Amino acid sequence: MAQKKAVFIDRSGYTTPALDLWEPVVITREEIDGEVGRLASLARPANGRRHSIVAHPDWQALGVGPGLQPGVRVTLEVLNPGEQSAPIRHNSTQVNFCIGGGGYSIVDGKRIPFALYDVWNFPSMATYWHVNDSDDVQVRLSYSNAPLLEKMNVHIVDEEPPPPIEAVGDGAQAETEAPPDARDVNPYGTFQLTGDGAWLMPYETLINPEALDSPALRWPWQDVKRELDKLQALGKEYRGRRLYLLFNPMTGRFNGTTPSFFATMTVRPPKIVDRPHRHVSAAINYYFSGSGRSTVEGKVYEWKAGDLMLSAPGWAVHNHASYDEAVYELTVQDQPLNIVMESLLWQEDLKHPWSVLGANVGFETNKEQVRAALGE
Repeated sequence: MAQKKAVFIDRSGYTTPALDLWEPVVITREEIDGEVGRLASLARPANGRRHSIVAHPDWQALGVGPGLQPGVRVTLEVLNPGEQSAPIRHNSTQVNFCIGGGGYSIVDGKRIPFALYDVWNFPSMATYWHVNDSDDVQVRLSYSNAPLLEKMNVHIVDEEPPPPIEAVGDGAQAETEAPPDARDVNPYGTFQLTGDGAWLMPYETLINPEALDSPALRWPWQDVKRELDKLQALGKEYRGRRLYLLFNPMTGRFNGTTPSFFATMTVRPPKIVDRPHRHVSAAINYYFSGSGRSTVEGKVYEWKAGDLMLSAPGWAVHNHASYDEAVYELTVQDQPLNIVMESLLWQEDLKHPWSVLGANVGFETNKEQVRAALGE
């Protein structure tokens, strides 16, 4: 069989075209409720996983995996009372969000109970399953970086994972690691090559980076809400957004809930209008209280409690406004991934230049001045 050959694509003098931004899309509460009802009415699948991918209408035309934006897949997942799903694991990571009922997940042997509007994360290759031990239909939104891995052709899914490794019991002796064979070790180690900071690293260090514990964590909504509501007192003078990142410390300076995504909980007091801004990371919002509008690239989109929205395609100028009551929302963005790639352009104020967050100095708000004025 003839071997395939690469081709040369001449781009001499080529000028990069402007971005073709994805259109924002609102998935209404009524559409979500209808799909939940349909999924709940199905006979239980063999693996127990009733779910639908919430896909952008243009995903096929753009040649990426099914998702709500190119790097994020949102799935609507349903379990009927008394059911549980089969164990599974994969190298994509997830943020899970309960929007109906309750129950618990088992993640690498750890039991994570959850209730309405709780958020929890799933690390890569952690074996997990879900259980509905309540009398109500369990409904979850799951946010995954699977479409990016599928585009790279490296999304590994194990439908029959091995049982979790049992911890060494009291009094048992863990196996002692043998010292490395001298034939497997470069005797020169890692060292600086040039005066301006270029280094060389040997193979055995390259394939054995420092391992960080990647825990499954839960952010209970009632605890988050108590802290979030304190931000309403900042008043209309505050120029920042009233939110908290659901921070996973293992992500460090990349500010994530998982290494790919951040999840933030936001409160918008009534009649608050954000300043227009933009960022390379794309934003997906689920509004679970209140109503309002988003203006994206000059077009207005209205939303209400129970709606899911691709509210900010990457690098689209946008802002949000609340109507007559407070808005609560979960926002998921692929910001940490972009910080790692040094690609996170962020423009907090359109009258000032953008910054490469994580590589350059970022932005400040007037929070401390507002707090001082309030006597805090």
